[in-house]
Amino acid sequence: MTNTALITGASRGLGLALARSLAGAGWNLVLTARGAEDLEKVAAELGATAIPGDVAEAAHRERLAAAVPTLDLLVNNASGLGATPLPKIAGYPLEAFRVLLETNVIAPLSLIQATIPAVRAARGAIVNITSDAATGAYEGWGGYGATKAALEQLSNVLAAEEPDVAVWWADPGEMNTRMLADAVGAEEAAGAADPEDVARALHELIDRRPASGRVSLQ
Repeated sequence: MTNTALITGASRGLGLALARSLAGAGWNLVLTARGAEDLEKVAAELGATAIPGDVAEAAHRERLAAAVPTLDLLVNNASGLGATPLPKIAGYPLEAFRVLLETNVIAPLSLIQATIPAVRAARGAIVNITSDAATGAYEGWGGYGATKAALEQLSNVLAAEEPDVAVWWADPGEMNTRMLADAVGAEEAAGAADPEDVARALHELIDRRPASGRVSLQ
């Protein structure tokens, strides 16, 4: 039987690289991202189902859940950076932080809640992409890091509550992505890891299916 995965933020970066890796192994893929044109190109390349939209919108999450009545793998990869240039906590715009919480915490939790019956039935897995900013005190990264810390604790408790589901909160490390370039500049981002290398490590993790927990991919 073919495995099915739902990947958010799948039009570029780690999401795209993982989609390509899983497609090469014969997975059935349902992909989402905000950029419809780029997502449709990826879906055509991989023979996947594209459902463009913003995971922060409840109606879009409902469409995604309806598209995966059976689900072996949910990858909550879509993420926002927040206010830029990266502000210090003392001056972080509160409305921008609310939006970031909606994208980085509420959206993945809501998608987990919507799909967990299908994941349970498949004895499947959930991957929540996190960051070392969730645990380290990096100047300017407080808003983003706080959302990832919340996602990590949600993952930790979910793993305890769902013993038949593998739950990994995976730290990909710094990658050469548009998000990192927006945060630190393109020149510095160019020296970071290739998302394809990180995707290979994540695919190996999915195949090995270790116990639930926090995982570093670099």
